[in-house]
Amino acid sequence: MSSYRIKFLATLLILTVFSSYALGAAKPQDPAALRNWSHEIEVTADDDSQSIKLKITYYSNEYVENLILAEAEKNMWTADEMENYKYTLLKNLNLAECIPFHVDMYIRGMPIYPGPFDKHITLIVKGKKYSPIDYDKRFNFKVLGARDGLVFFPRYDPKTGKPILDGAKDVRILFDSSICFALSSTQGDLLWVWDLNRDRGSISGGRAANRLEIDRLLKRTEKLNADKRKLQEQLAALEKETSEVNARIDELQSK
Repeated sequence: MSSYRIKFLATLLILTVFSSYALGAAKPQDPAALRNWSHEIEVTADDDSQSIKLKITYYSNEYVENLILAEAEKNMWTADEMENYKYTLLKNLNLAECIPFHVDMYIRGMPIYPGPFDKHITLIVKGKKYSPIDYDKRFNFKVLGARDGLVFFPRYDPKTGKPILDGAKDVRILFDSSICFALSSTQGDLLWVWDLNRDRGSISGGRAANRLEIDRLLKRTEKLNADKRKLQEQLAALEKETSEVNARIDELQSK
């Protein structure tokens, strides 16, 4: 075997080993998974006065998992770097408390004035409608050209406190066409559906998930301690009042 071929094979082996190390031996990223969780449309008004490109992405477990893998592959991250990115991403998405979507729009022609934006987008799960609890406030201002940002819906029902997605077969987004003339004059309201049965990804486990769980438990501990202090204050007030009542009883009995 020639020395050139030996060097080539050795280099190839080194690159293979380094690639496995950089990705922390993670499974390959599936490009289709990043497309499957997005719905998009482009609509132009009949008089060509306005057009809208709209894309909404649901942050399913599969989407998030493959987004992390895609960034790791692109940047050739080490396992630690990938875990750090995962932690930051999951923390920003606040998946423990919210159901996040990413909205990406491009407006040509007449601008739109979508504020308040939360009146134009609604989450529907098992027939119940939910309004955003937070969103990128840039959506409230005039839009001409590109605008994108996150929209957060509650993960727990505000009335019952139960997880909204428990037992759900799909999630639906209703997008109000009154947000722009191009939609209202041609398409009407948009109703997009994401099938939860297709969500086979996993973002649990690993150091990032453990750090997030620690963060959650620390917040829970802070709340419990605050509740405990309130109860202790109430107990102290009750004990003081009881002492005062007993003292008055003793005073009356001694007369």
